[in-house]
Amino acid sequence: MTSKRSLFRRAAAVVSAGAAAVVLAACGGGDGAGGHDGHGSASPSAPASAQSPGPAGQGQHNTADAAFAKGMIPHHRQAVEMADLAPSRAGSAEVKKLAEDIRKAQDPEIRTLSGWLTSWGEQVPAENATDHSGHGMAGMMTAEQMDRLKAASGAAFDTAFMELMVEHHEGAVAMAKTEQAQGAFPAAKTMADAIITSQTAEIAQMNKLLGKN
Repeated sequence: MTSKRSLFRRAAAVVSAGAAAVVLAACGGGDGAGGHDGHGSASPSAPASAQSPGPAGQGQHNTADAAFAKGMIPHHRQAVEMADLAPSRAGSAEVKKLAEDIRKAQDPEIRTLSGWLTSWGEQVPAENATDHSGHGMAGMMTAEQMDRLKAASGAAFDTAFMELMVEHHEGAVAMAKTEQAQGAFPAAKTMADAIITSQTAEIAQMNKLLGKN
């Protein structure tokens, strides 16, 4: 009986020792794996949080990109406002077509620029921003110039519209060139390039219609 109890105690001791070894091995492996897993999961998140990608992973933006969007939105809005006058006031089909092309090009760009600013946590210029932005922004019409354009019709409207729009487009081209030189957001730089191309062509077209070419 004593021999059986002794044998049982020895067997229990062996099992206990084996269990302890397994626990120690698991703990040791856990520390090593936990340490590596911890570093493994922390490493990717650190650079990710340091990055500020633009919409849909299109790249980072900088202050020049934000300035471009904030400036171009009211600039485009005024061009669209001017273009909206043409259907009822313009005398020539060429001017009506030009105004429609301007509206179709710039309306979608306003929405795109507004979306960028929202995604960057920047404030989108208010709808009435054009009322106060004639001073200091390249090519913007003053309230007086806009009133004179609204009062014109026929050939007088056509001439005034094109002369003012040439100046307006030249301002937009200058803003776009600044974005090309100083911006970082790829999509904004692409838009700037498109603005330069299309509006330079429209400037040439309007100067030709005005007899300046």
